[in-house]
Parts: sequence; C-alpha cells; structure tokens
Amino acid sequence: MIKAVIIEDEKRAASYLSAMLREVDPEILILKVLDSVESGVSYLSANGKVDVIFSDVQLGDGLSFSIFEKVNNTAPVVFITGYDRFMLDAFENNGIDYLLKPVDKEDLAKALKKYKGLERHFTHEKPEEAMSQLLQYINGGRKKRILVRKGIENITMPLSDIVLFYTENKIVHALDRTGRKFMVDKNLCDLETELDENTFFRANRQYILNINYIKSFKPYERVKLWVDLVLPDIDHSIIISQETAPMFRRWLLEA
Repeated sequence: MIKAVIIEDEKRAASYLSAMLREVDPEILILKVLDSVESGVSYLSANGKVDVIFSDVQLGDGLSFSIFEKVNNTAPVVFITGYDRFMLDAFENNGIDYLLKPVDKEDLAKALKKYKGLERHFTHEKPEEAMSQLLQYINGGRKKRILVRKGIENITMPLSDIVLFYTENKIVHALDRTGRKFMVDKNLCDLETELDENTFFRANRQYILNINYIKSFKPYERVKLWVDLVLPDIDHSIIISQETAPMFRRWLLEA
C-alpha cells in the first residue's frame, strides 16, 4: 500500500486529485491533505512515514519548495502546477515528476508507475543516500553542477545558473544568469556529452545554449535562425545554421 500526502490549497483541486489517485490505484492510502507551507512543514516534521507526496507548487502562503527546504524529507515528490517555469526547482526538491494542471489521468498514472518502478531506492538504510541515487537515476546520471574558474578561484556552479557555454580565443567560458563570465577547463565537445540534452543544445561550433534562457528565435538570412536570450545587453550573436535549424526547433518542442 502506498501512503500518500497531498499538498494543495484549493479544496476542489485537492478533492479531484484524491478521487483520481484512488481511481488510478485503489490501494493508495491518502494520509493527509495539507493546504499551506505552514501545515506542510508541521505535518512532515512530525510524520516521517510518507511514501510519496503530491504537491501543488503555489500555495496561499508561498511556494511549496520552501517546505522541503525546512524539513528533512526523503519521500519523492510529484509536483503539480499550472505553470512550467518551476520545473528546475522541482527537480532540486526530490521531484520525480512534474504535472501541469489540469492533471490528466494518464499522466497521473504514469507518475505513479514511475514511483513504483523506483520504489526500491527508498527501502534503504540511509534514505538521504537513496534519494541522491534516485535523483541521479532520474536525471540519467547527468551532473547538476560544474567546476568553473574566476582568476585563481575555483567555483562549483549549478548548471541551472548557466545561460550558455562559448569559446573565445580557444578558451571555453560559461556565462551565468547575472552576466558574469567564468572559464571552463573543458572543450565544448566534452561538455556536450556530459550535459543534459533536454536542457542544453549545441547551437554551433561556438555555443551551447540552456533552454531556460532562450527568449525567442527568428529567421535570419532566410534559411538560418537568430536566437534571442533573456539576458539584457548580452554581447553574443547566436546563429543557428540551415542544417541545424530543424533539430533546434524539434529540441525546443520536445524538451
């Protein structure tokens, strides 16, 4: 039997989710329905025997991510929201799936199936180690941080903060979301094999782009694409060739 907790501040949405979960898996036991960050912290701090959590992201008193920053939660979380901009944060907070509202029954069934397939990771003497292994498995073993340099200082930086990698004078740099530039001791080909292909795309010989910082793209010289990034005053012109343009479009649609 799966012991589940729902965190949702809209009563109708919580009832709908509860009914759908029972329909998908009659054996599921919903221990508690919580409606706020405060109640989530209070309940999860006092009750450790939870198998899986289904949580809305935006609650009346804040984002549910703050719950998992305050409690030592080792249960996997299926995040549910009306917006997709929180996806990166979801997978930083024990998220194993991310469902958009209105929740589809088939998507919910897939999320439960994913949990059951990974359940063995949680029957572990050291739950924190198990969660780390699980998230590594979910992310395909892809790294989440990278070592960069600023002068003589070596810094470990979350990949989610990096807008793009680029070469300049045969040196590879990383540009972060604040516009700061760092050196990277790898070439773009090596980076391309290490990075999550759903998040990063090799635009051309000079650039690798993070999908979360792509604002738009437009035709350039009729057969090429010009990519605009969300950073203002960025001193980079990123052109996608005619040959690469179809792959780029497909990557944006499928990532």
